[in-house]
Amino acid sequence: MLGKLIVQKGLASAQEVHDCIQLQRELRRRDSDSMPGSLSELFITNGVITQSQLHRLFQQLDEQPQQHQIPGFQLLGELGNGAMATVYLAKQLSLDRHVAIKVLPRQYSDNPEFVDRFYAEGRAAAKLSHVNIVGALDVGKAGEYHYFVMEYVEGKTVLDELVANNGYDEQSALDLAIQIARALSHAHNAGLIHRDIKPKNIMITNDGVAKLADMGLARMQSDPEAAEAERGKAFGTPYYISPEQIRGDRNVDSRADIYGFGATLYHVVTGSVPFDGPSPSVVMHKHLKEDLVPPDHINPSLSTGIGEIIELCMAKDPKQRYPSAASLLEDLQAVAQGQPPTVARKRFNLAVLSSLETDSEQDKPHVLPASKEQHPLLARPLFWIALMGWLITAGLIAALLL
Repeated sequence: MLGKLIVQKGLASAQEVHDCIQLQRELRRRDSDSMPGSLSELFITNGVITQSQLHRLFQQLDEQPQQHQIPGFQLLGELGNGAMATVYLAKQLSLDRHVAIKVLPRQYSDNPEFVDRFYAEGRAAAKLSHVNIVGALDVGKAGEYHYFVMEYVEGKTVLDELVANNGYDEQSALDLAIQIARALSHAHNAGLIHRDIKPKNIMITNDGVAKLADMGLARMQSDPEAAEAERGKAFGTPYYISPEQIRGDRNVDSRADIYGFGATLYHVVTGSVPFDGPSPSVVMHKHLKEDLVPPDHINPSLSTGIGEIIELCMAKDPKQRYPSAASLLEDLQAVAQGQPPTVARKRFNLAVLSSLETDSEQDKPHVLPASKEQHPLLARPLFWIALMGWLITAGLIAALLL
């Protein structure tokens, strides 16, 4: 395992590792009564790796579950790792297929909160069955390790694409957005909110199919106990988090996903996050207080329609956003077909009318109410205008007659 890891990390060639293994066997054959140096020592003395590299490799080996520790699966290599889990590519022996296995690090295995959240992710994913959502296959414990088996997606993330090409063209972005909106509609109809929509959590297969991944923060919308337990805590990723998630509101619902979707789509079409700053707290403060720079100000080639969709998704007040992923999907499909986004435009028009009415009321001159002795007609400006007009007309007629 140490030799495989050395080669996998690119620290030495397979031939160099093989030579050290052969040397150890030769030393053992020459003097069977004495114990030859360990393989790790031979790697160091032969200049294959350094002492510090060996130390780091041993740490990784300590964290990596051995193949026999997850019965029925053969681990083939690491796909990625983070603070909360490591994901491995594995072969499911019974069905002879590739899967991805997420493993909870050993240091969190004795923490009930982390373990509960890990299994909650598996249960949440298991409730969903959709072509645009990474499927859940199994969850369990083997030895000291908690694991979650899921569909293996061969491809890359949207974040990978953004890093490589700094954004999508509008048509490609709409195709991606429509697929994820369908995934959200399915999840929301099942009562689940994802709460961490972002480019890194959207996988793109080699065939161009978008799949929403990572249900690590998902919870049932109708779970009052979980909502109360999380009150006052900000769950999400700063660049894409909704204002209500930042505040830790108790009534966070599916509209938080719509905000995260809008922030993600903003990044996809502009190549920039909606709000940036030197620290997560600064970024989140901007989500709460700062006006959004319209996406077409960043990318002038964008159509008005997609800009309206993003701005409606990212309204600060959840009540001003799309009411559902289904209505969002309706507008995305319309814009993709060259038509206006009906739902967004209707909401913007209502907002403009409301604003005009408010401004009109504020701009009206202050008129003192008529006294009790004054005839109501005399308090009307139109009466005086009409009277003046009549007098002027009468004067002109009299002048002509004279």
